[in-house]
Amino acid sequence: MKAVRIFILILLLFGMWILPLGCGSGGGDGGNTSNSSNTTTTQTNMQTITVNGGPQSISSYPYLNGAFTSVTVCVPGTSTCQTIDNVLVDTGSYGLRLLSSALTLALPIETTGSGKQIGECVQFGDLSYIWGPIQTADVYLANGNEIAHSVPIHVLNPNYYVVPSDCSSGMSIGEEDTLSTLGANGILGIGSSQYDCSFGGTNYCDSGSPLAATYYACTSSGCTNTNVSLSQQVQNPVALFPKDNNGVIIELPAVSGPISSITGSMVFGIGTQTNNTLGGAKQFSLDQDGYINTTLNGTLSGSYIDTGSNAYFFQDDAIPYDSISLWYTPGSTLTFSAVIGSKTNVSFSVGNADNMFNDYPNDAVLNALAGYSIGPFAWGLPFFYGRNVYTSISTNGAGAYWAF
Repeated sequence: MKAVRIFILILLLFGMWILPLGCGSGGGDGGNTSNSSNTTTTQTNMQTITVNGGPQSISSYPYLNGAFTSVTVCVPGTSTCQTIDNVLVDTGSYGLRLLSSALTLALPIETTGSGKQIGECVQFGDLSYIWGPIQTADVYLANGNEIAHSVPIHVLNPNYYVVPSDCSSGMSIGEEDTLSTLGANGILGIGSSQYDCSFGGTNYCDSGSPLAATYYACTSSGCTNTNVSLSQQVQNPVALFPKDNNGVIIELPAVSGPISSITGSMVFGIGTQTNNTLGGAKQFSLDQDGYINTTLNGTLSGSYIDTGSNAYFFQDDAIPYDSISLWYTPGSTLTFSAVIGSKTNVSFSVGNADNMFNDYPNDAVLNALAGYSIGPFAWGLPFFYGRNVYTSISTNGAGAYWAF
């Protein structure tokens, strides 16, 4: 098998914050442009997304099954703006996170009531983390037709103060705040919650006992855990649009095998315009932890549907897998049928990852890529190929659902 890295990026706080289980580095050209070639649609509530391998300038391998788009950010209340390409679209997280190396604007930094800067640490299940200040920006999407004003965003900066020990301790992979480590110029988290640290009506970061490795109050003498209100948390920018703010639809074409790239759309709003109606899509309500049930081979587990996971991830000890990378490597392609909810059957394929990496080294779209993982079943980006998948957004988690 080629030396392709697997990322298992699952937030350690309360389960829903999921980022890509990525292969190799992806992302952009390391910079930005004044006008994005990715934003070419004519509808006022949609923009283009592309699964194209990301910024191969930093890696000989494409970012596999990663959907990228462009985001325009502005100094709040001004026309001083910048468009950043190669931002990963992630329906499993909440909020915009950008590399400081890709951001040239001087954005305001959020502060506590005592004037200390607010920083954030996010830890991942592969024992890595991201770190940096919370800054404020106006966020423009859909060719500037969808605008969220004064959004707290997370700027990933390896040079931002000294990383607190409870953030970095035990994180053996280390900090992933550069293009070569994150694989993208940023992450656009458009999942089912508005707030970064709140779900089901509970603000986990303003409870009087802040969670370790979340938000910090920082000065030159160091950073200490702090509580933050909802208004200062990193927030899903879609939820702050004046309209089309109740969800997102990801539309990608069907694929029958490895190919170099595909192009689709990200549509904002559900049932707010003629191009985002539910139609015949079936809804699946999220439980209190943000999951839905999936049954595979008679085993019931929680599951999530997530563009930020770049494969199917589940536990099946009967399928051979690489002991280091954890990619499944069956002798021939396997076809499974799982049940989502109570009776919705979904078929999917699991191919030999070694063979795909070796036979299709330049292809970013691998519809049968799957990996071994203990925990909830991840319906990653391959699930989206050939489907319109709806992710609703709820301020307090009540009534949130996925639909397809």
